[in-house]
Amino acid sequence: MAMDEMKKRKTTRLKGADYNRNQAVFLTICTKERRCMLSHVVGTGVLDGPQIELTKYGQIADKYICQLSDFYDDLSVESYVIMPNHIHIMLWVKGIENGPSGTPVPTGQNSVLSRFVSTFKRFCNKEYGGNIWQYRSNDHIIRNRQDYEEHLRYIYENPMRWYYDELYAEG
Repeated sequence: MAMDEMKKRKTTRLKGADYNRNQAVFLTICTKERRCMLSHVVGTGVLDGPQIELTKYGQIADKYICQLSDFYDDLSVESYVIMPNHIHIMLWVKGIENGPSGTPVPTGQNSVLSRFVSTFKRFCNKEYGGNIWQYRSNDHIIRNRQDYEEHLRYIYENPMRWYYDELYAEG
């Protein structure tokens, strides 16, 4: 990627938001070119909901989501779903006021959310043998209880809506 192209990129972050405070964040991480390589949605959903069947790439992603949730003291994974070409994760960021030196914790690129995403991608890519992820991820700071419940429901129902999803792509 050219340096000029990187300079022109706009942030997807909410302007003025503190990504290190105590809050829930809904996160979406997509594969490059929305390639369907993480899972398959199987089943008709007539008597039961469609099920997610993880590929080897999805199994690796699943492993690191769980490991990183245990690794980070300042966040926890509340819920997630690994779809064919993207992952939705509801994270709870445990607010921290100051860093180890007593200085304010940096926001933006050094936020716990950014570190989680970059570490997750790096660990997965190392095991994959190459990068399969889109450069950016999308996040949404949860505003209130209703917003939280709607996003949890979205994660739970995502497999049922796969063929209507804006990220849907043929495998």
